[in-house]
Amino acid sequence: MSVIVIEFITLDGVVSDPDGSAGTPRGGWAFRHGPQAVAGDKFRLGRTLDEGVLLLGRTTWQLFSRLWPGRDDPFAARMNTVPKLIASRTLAQTDTSAWANSTLLDGDLADAVKRESRDVIITGSLSVVDQLRAADLVDEYRLLTFPSVLGTGRHLFPTDGPRAELDCLSTQQIGAAVLTHYRRAAR
Repeated sequence: MSVIVIEFITLDGVVSDPDGSAGTPRGGWAFRHGPQAVAGDKFRLGRTLDEGVLLLGRTTWQLFSRLWPGRDDPFAARMNTVPKLIASRTLAQTDTSAWANSTLLDGDLADAVKRESRDVIITGSLSVVDQLRAADLVDEYRLLTFPSVLGTGRHLFPTDGPRAELDCLSTQQIGAAVLTHYRRAAR
C-alpha cells in the first residue's frame, strides 16, 4: 500500500484554488491553460486509480461530488466508480449519497490510512495531506506543475513543515504543464 498525493501546483509552490471554485483573486490558474491541461488521467494513475481508494477532505469531496457524477467520459466513469473515503468531522454518513461509493471515515485519519490495504490517492485536500505528512505516511507526490507564479496562496510544503527527502522518478511534459513523480527517499 502506498499513500500518493496528487496536486496541481504553480512554479512557486502554490496549490490553492487551481480551478477558481474558491473564488480567490488569483484562483483558476490551472484552467487558464485550457481544459486539456487538466482533463483525464494527467497524473498517470492508471491501475492505481482502478484498484486504489480516493481519500478526500470534506471541501474537496463536496466540490467533486457536484462535478463528477454529471460527467460521462471514460475518466469520469473511473472517478465515479473508485471507492472514496471522506475525512470530515461535520458530514454525516447520510450526506455521502451525492457521489457513489463514498464513505465517511470513522476515527483517526492516520489510523484509518494505516489500516487500508489499497493504495490511497489524495487529491486537493490540503488538511488531509498535512496530517498524513506530519504522521510520515506520504510515500509519493505526483505534481502537475503549471508555468504560473502567483506570489501568494497556500503552498503544498509550508516553510515550517517537516523535512522530507524525495527521489525524482520521472518527469513528463503534458501540454503547458510538467508532471513530476517523486517517491520518498530510501532511509
